[in-house]
Amino acid sequence: MAYEDIIYEEKNGAAYITINRPKVFNAFRGVTCEELIEAVGKASWDKSIGVIVLAGSGDKAFCTGGDQSAHDGQYDGRGTIGLPIEELQTVIRDAPKPVIAKVQGYAIGGGNVLATICDMTIASERAIFGQVGPKVGSVDPGFGTAYLARVVGEKKAREIWYMCRKYSAQEALDMGLVNKVVAHDQLDDEVQQWCDEIMQKSPTAISIAKRSFNADSENIRGIATLGMQALGLYYATDESQEGVKAFNEKRKPDFRQHVK
Repeated sequence: MAYEDIIYEEKNGAAYITINRPKVFNAFRGVTCEELIEAVGKASWDKSIGVIVLAGSGDKAFCTGGDQSAHDGQYDGRGTIGLPIEELQTVIRDAPKPVIAKVQGYAIGGGNVLATICDMTIASERAIFGQVGPKVGSVDPGFGTAYLARVVGEKKAREIWYMCRKYSAQEALDMGLVNKVVAHDQLDDEVQQWCDEIMQKSPTAISIAKRSFNADSENIRGIATLGMQALGLYYATDESQEGVKAFNEKRKPDFRQHVK
């Protein structure tokens, strides 16, 4: 498959999947999600691959979520909410090998959710994490909320979503959102070292361990399915669309004018 929005590379038993849309801070559109799903699936069942690295092009961003410039109030028709987010999250969780998020810059919104869902996250000291959903009329009512609470705790997860603040790499490390923070120029080498260590381990044992970890939080998949259906209805409301309009018009949204 020829990719338009991502780069797929293999190196020493690791598959590097990079969102290649630096001009929009590696925000994803429908095509991006579909290519990520295909690439993660490809690496998942390639026996020569022992670990998958998810990354973003350039120095500014890992991923900043859905590309608001790619639609006019609605995404481009794929999946429950216009993008196959559930399918992308599922393929990352179901990959029978570790998926590492390599975060060199902004991991915001849907990008923050992707980093959360990955098995491990290694960040540059320049990385910035956070949510923007309620600021733009959106939310992730599944793994992005319920699973985040398991990772950082209920109180912190609610703060992240309710307040929409940005957190430094060190703050993310302190709350358990990332595994390690390194100097920016050492990020590639650090990720490669983690990949090399994983390649020395039993792939079957790791696969069983991952499925065991996932089994404990698998009920969140049902929550996500229900939540995404509700979110699809919410996106059709004036309240939600006010967020997109305000973002594109570079102004503060006035959500409460649409609350009935």
